[in-house]
Amino acid sequence: MAHHSTVFAQLLKLVPRHRFEQLAQKHHHGQRFRRTSRWSQFVALAMGQLSGRCSLRDIVENAEAQVRRWYHLGVRSIKRSTLSRVNNEQPAQLYEELFGLLYERCRGLAPRHRFRFKHPLYSLDASVIELSLRIFPWAKYLHTKGGMKVHLSLDHSGYIPSFAVLTDGCKNEAPVGRQFDFPPGSVVVFDRGYTDYLWYKSLTHRGIYFVTRLRKNARYTVLERRRVDRRSGLTSDQTIRLTGPQLRGVDMPLLRHVGYRDPETGKHYVFLTNAFHLSARTIAELYKERWQIELFFKWIKQNLKIKAFVGTSRNAVMTQIWIALCVSLLVAYLKFISRCAYSAQQLLRLLQLNLFVRRNLFELLCPPPPLSPHPKPPQLALL
Repeated sequence: MAHHSTVFAQLLKLVPRHRFEQLAQKHHHGQRFRRTSRWSQFVALAMGQLSGRCSLRDIVENAEAQVRRWYHLGVRSIKRSTLSRVNNEQPAQLYEELFGLLYERCRGLAPRHRFRFKHPLYSLDASVIELSLRIFPWAKYLHTKGGMKVHLSLDHSGYIPSFAVLTDGCKNEAPVGRQFDFPPGSVVVFDRGYTDYLWYKSLTHRGIYFVTRLRKNARYTVLERRRVDRRSGLTSDQTIRLTGPQLRGVDMPLLRHVGYRDPETGKHYVFLTNAFHLSARTIAELYKERWQIELFFKWIKQNLKIKAFVGTSRNAVMTQIWIALCVSLLVAYLKFISRCAYSAQQLLRLLQLNLFVRRNLFELLCPPPPLSPHPKPPQLALL
């Protein structure tokens, strides 16, 4: 019988250990560790994400129960007080860079998006993670509410997060959107919360296409009208130039105004884009595709631990959120290389049930077909 490491150990091999240690040295604060390490912190918190542990005590006790297998992960036993101190004091930027490294590895294996054009496709949105002001007083953004906001860019090739920024809950989306660096030729879809006309101009000059919704109070001049097929729900397709007092003296590029009425709900949408080479129907479908980022936020909140936190400081909360995003990329990477038919949620549940089982990881995800219990006897050919 072949010997196998635990499923968790095989999963951690997807993380380049030498690059992790380089990042750990780069983002180390204070004196040198004597008995613990940033790798021990990552393994403990990643195990907590995958196994659904809700507290530091729960994580440490689960690790002690698996002490024989814990050694083979390259990790010493870690105390609850030590893990708490590392979460509070060591910079969370280590896992922010690890997230970028894992995304680069996933991107090479991810399947293409469902549209026929070859441009990279991204969605941009933000979601608030609510925090109790009694436990997290530093997270106040309303009189009675606290929270942090996750600004995320979703790559539709594989539906994986490609870039993220963590801010206070009161931070507006539009200034953060300027920090996202999209490659030239890509298509970015976002809602009206990112309305910034000067940013639209910057995206156009950099060769980046965007699709968003036009504000109701926007002022513009219609320069050209094109025919549309109203049977498909389209109501208008126009070339416009944005005007208004805030744009005086600004040489705004020509933009495209596309109207669409949803046949199911009857609601009318007006889209704004600089992509003149795509059909009006594709523009409407692109904005509908933006719903995938909402589904990703829903998935990560329901399946990973970013609503119940094991630390109370800002750095501890950011560390847990970044590790949750890294775990989501590990699950996606595993799905891409194994080409299994499981959804991300099913894959996560399968890992949770077999985390410390000694079994080949890929055979677990893609088991061989069962043997027939009654094999047919060989037939003799008559000459």
